[in-house]
Amino acid sequence: MGRFLRRGVLFTLLFAGAVTPAAADPILLFLIGIAREMAVSHVGKSLVAGARAPEIGPDMARVYPGTSVEPDYLRRLIDDSFLYLGDAQRKEIFDSLHEALSNPKNAAVRGAMIQYFAEKALTVRAAQVKLSQLSWREKEILADDFRKEITALSAEERTELGELLRGGLLPVPTDLNQLLLTAFDAR
Repeated sequence: MGRFLRRGVLFTLLFAGAVTPAAADPILLFLIGIAREMAVSHVGKSLVAGARAPEIGPDMARVYPGTSVEPDYLRRLIDDSFLYLGDAQRKEIFDSLHEALSNPKNAAVRGAMIQYFAEKALTVRAAQVKLSQLSWREKEILADDFRKEITALSAEERTELGELLRGGLLPVPTDLNQLLLTAFDAR
C-alpha cells in the first residue's frame, strides 16, 4: 500500500507542476492539497519515529584525520587503477599509503598526499584504458619503437626494465606487455 501511495503522490506532484492553478479543476486542486498533506505527514511521522535520513557523506569516524577520505575509498582506487598488479602487490601499495597517511607527522600534508596519489592512480588507469583500445597493429608499432628506444639505455637500466616486463609491473595491458617483452628480448 505504501508503494502505491508513494507513486500516487509522485504522480500527483508531477501533475501539479504541469497544470497551472488557474486552469486546474477545483476537485483536482483539492486532491493535490490532500496529497501534499499526506506527504508532509509521512515525512513528519518518519522523523518523529526516529528514522534517519540516509547518510550522504563519509563516516567521519573512519576517515583519515583532517580529510573526508576513507581507507576503503583508497583501496577501491588502487584496485581499479592498478589492474596489472596482483592482489598482494596492490595490498602492499595500500598498506604503505595507509601507513603514511596514518602517521601523525604527515598531518599537514595528508590531503595533498591523497590528492597526488589519486591523480597518479587515475592517470595510470586512463593510460591503461587508452592502451587497451589500440589495435593490434598499433601495439606492434609501439613495440617496434620500444625495441629501438631501449638500445639507448644503459645496461643497468635495461636490466631493471627487463625485470619490470617479466614481472608484469609496467602499467600496460597484458598483451602489450607481452609484445614489449618480445621486443626487449629481440634487441
